[in-house]
Amino acid sequence: MTDSNQQLLKTPCYELHLEAGAKMVPFAGYDMPVQYPLGVKKEHLHTRDQAGLFDVSHMGQLKLIGAGAAAALEKLVPVDIIDLPQGKQRYALFTNDQGGLQDDLMVSNFGEHLFVVVNAACKAQDIAHLRANMPDDVEIEILEDRALLALQGPKAGAVLARLIPKSSDMIFMDSRVLNFDGVDCIVGRAGYTGEDGFEISIPAADAERLTRLILAETEVEWIGLGARDSLRLESGLCLYGHDIDTTTTPVEASLLWAISKVRRTDGARAGGFPGADIILEQIITKNVARKRIGMIGLGKAPVREGAELFNADGEKIGVVTSGTAGPTKGVPVAMGYVAKEYAVLGNEIFAEVRGKKLPMRVEKMPFVEQRYFRG
Repeated sequence: MTDSNQQLLKTPCYELHLEAGAKMVPFAGYDMPVQYPLGVKKEHLHTRDQAGLFDVSHMGQLKLIGAGAAAALEKLVPVDIIDLPQGKQRYALFTNDQGGLQDDLMVSNFGEHLFVVVNAACKAQDIAHLRANMPDDVEIEILEDRALLALQGPKAGAVLARLIPKSSDMIFMDSRVLNFDGVDCIVGRAGYTGEDGFEISIPAADAERLTRLILAETEVEWIGLGARDSLRLESGLCLYGHDIDTTTTPVEASLLWAISKVRRTDGARAGGFPGADIILEQIITKNVARKRIGMIGLGKAPVREGAELFNADGEKIGVVTSGTAGPTKGVPVAMGYVAKEYAVLGNEIFAEVRGKKLPMRVEKMPFVEQRYFRG
């Protein structure tokens, strides 16, 4: 949350949120829409059924310009950046010397530069981290004057194809610069809901006009931060600062899929990133004390972040890091960390809520099927 004495920043779509009747809240230094008159549950279900539009302009957008950008960035993440094909993007992790996670980010290769999107709350520290580690021949350009919109849901592809016809043959994790009603926009086919969708970076001066064009499509509704959180949780996606942070390693966080094979012990470019020795040893030995798991509630009451987890004998074994009512799943869903021996699918554990121990079952994530468009 933001200090009350600090002036909240506004995104280029701020006036549109007020016009739509949004409830605004402080988030990562910005005045952001948490929900609209439709309400969080209906916004969530609309995104699963149609197409939801999210203002994520609070995220950090930047370019790394220069021939050495990929090699330099690869030294900061356990991910294959050097061989990332032009026109593609990849999920990456900034690690620290203890193997902990400083942030997660998206990296797109546009040939002459990398386009990077980082989390809003980590934006300043990530930029400082890059400035401290990029060589002199790599220019860091902070894109302050751009909006970022996420169009998500099963109808997102059809909607955007009407507005930007050249988006129609894009598949999951493609990135392109495309013309949207006379304006060059950075378009990536990805998102944070588990649904098909796009993230669209628009010059701030054109943001309101182009956003109105998207909202004019019959399938599209504004969606706030509340439903964004429940959608990503149902899809098993981590929220930085909650489910992952500087104290969690990728192995503890069950993010092995995000560590490229080429950067692992037997890979051609093994290690070479902060905390590599710790992380690579954990991959081989599986020697971690705790693991991130998914859970479904066996009752009706949702279990929220911070609830402590217990075994059948009443011994504390972990903590919930995210929880929601699970509008699509129809049962409460949560994720959190437990002692490794309890991270077994089907295990029954208990979450303490208002003094009561509520039964939960360890469940495979994502809780709902991911529907990314892979062609």
